[in-house]
Amino acid sequence: MIPGVGYRRRFSDLDEREILALAISSEEDDARIYRMYAERLREDYPNTARVFEEMATQEDRHRRRLIDLFKERFGGTIPLIRREHVAGFYTRRPIWLIENLGLERIREEVAMMEREAHDFYLRAAQRSTDPDTRKLLGDLAAEEARHEAMAEEFERRYLGGEERTEEDLVHRRKFILTWVQPGLAGLMDGSVSTLAPIFATAFATHDNFTTLQVGLAAAIGAGISMGFTEAAHDDGVLSGRGSPWKRGLASGVMTTLGGLGHALPYLIPDFWVATTVAVILVFVELWAIVWIQNRFMETPFWRATFQVVLGGALVFAAGALIGGG
Repeated sequence: MIPGVGYRRRFSDLDEREILALAISSEEDDARIYRMYAERLREDYPNTARVFEEMATQEDRHRRRLIDLFKERFGGTIPLIRREHVAGFYTRRPIWLIENLGLERIREEVAMMEREAHDFYLRAAQRSTDPDTRKLLGDLAAEEARHEAMAEEFERRYLGGEERTEEDLVHRRKFILTWVQPGLAGLMDGSVSTLAPIFATAFATHDNFTTLQVGLAAAIGAGISMGFTEAAHDDGVLSGRGSPWKRGLASGVMTTLGGLGHALPYLIPDFWVATTVAVILVFVELWAIVWIQNRFMETPFWRATFQVVLGGALVFAAGALIGGG
């Protein structure tokens, strides 16, 4: 028996009483999910939170209609049956996997929730032989199909031009503060600070393996240091910079990648070919930093160029002179 699967019932084995109970618990869960999204978004996206509250209210109405029908047909005791009790049935992803992925990702998840609920009610209606039950389930399927349009109507009502623009600006700012800014700092540190030790070692030894070892040590060590420093120095509560572990991850990974970019070419056996490739990659890295600064941080292009390219060239020259001397 496969763990977690053998105890489940097949949907085709459920009777109408169990199908109605499953529909009731599903509506309860979806309403709860929408309210959790609303609570999660209320501080930064108050108008989007109102959209999800409206959708939760719609799910509550569905639940009440299902309960009324269940009591009329089967009495007041509703059996406990949930989505995870039915083999092959759709399940909702844990909310903590979705709520931290951003506003648009949450909206995509909600649209998928409505499509899955629509498909469920269609299947349930086809299984029903009672006219009233079949009618209600068919009506709910139609309403779930209209929910996407209803969500768009709620967005038009609560997320008019100015409100949507404000929320998009907040979303962009949080994305930049949480991911772009620490990632950019890490990429700059990894790309620039490792230039001197890597190229000093290269020109001093002309040994590719030794240069690669120094490059790997410098890149990984800098990545660990930058990641922990970023995560530890600001919990994000007052600054609004977001989760410290996200910022630490962005900073640490980008620092390591920045250093590895001009260390890994020394896997090439020929010293001068490896050095030429490494220099070309340094040039690409520095211009990538300029582009990110200009694109996301709104740093004027020529000022970013002067700061990054000139600074990187000076560090490279220092390493080459020290190693060549």
